[in-house]
Amino acid sequence: MVKQFEMDYQKAANYWIEKDKNSKHMEREALLSHIEDFLKEHNTCALATGFGDFVRCTPIEYHYIQGAFYIFSEGGQKFLALSKNKNVSLAVFDHYEGFGKLGGLQVMGVAEILKPFGEEYNKFLDYKKLSKEAMKKLPTPIHLIKIVPKEMDYLNAKLKNLGYDARQHIKFES
Repeated sequence: MVKQFEMDYQKAANYWIEKDKNSKHMEREALLSHIEDFLKEHNTCALATGFGDFVRCTPIEYHYIQGAFYIFSEGGQKFLALSKNKNVSLAVFDHYEGFGKLGGLQVMGVAEILKPFGEEYNKFLDYKKLSKEAMKKLPTPIHLIKIVPKEMDYLNAKLKNLGYDARQHIKFES
């Protein structure tokens, strides 16, 4: 008789949590510096939103400014999910070239839709060097999503050369 395979989802889910207990961790400020450098080298993320049985993953441009991600979007199904669940995940990653060159970042955070032409929205327009007057003339508003990270998992094989584990986890205060 063939034994049926039973997946232990909890054990699999806890894999990195358990492994992290014995990992060589970077100091917080050094890790944040590495993450910021990684994010400056990229400009596109996969933004995952969802609620209930609905899940959406959108490739989209981001800007990382003072600890938050800013994403412009005309619209799309991600807003359906965001209307019901502000918790999001986004991923930024290098082109895969083998385990020795892995690089990526997973972010778990909370999204907020900024008020069009409010103070923070206007600051972002200035950052992007976009005219407020031109933006106001568009037929539909361009929405600005701000994502504040709660946790990040950073993976960079190069960290091993510095004496650290390749995977680093960081939490942020609420």
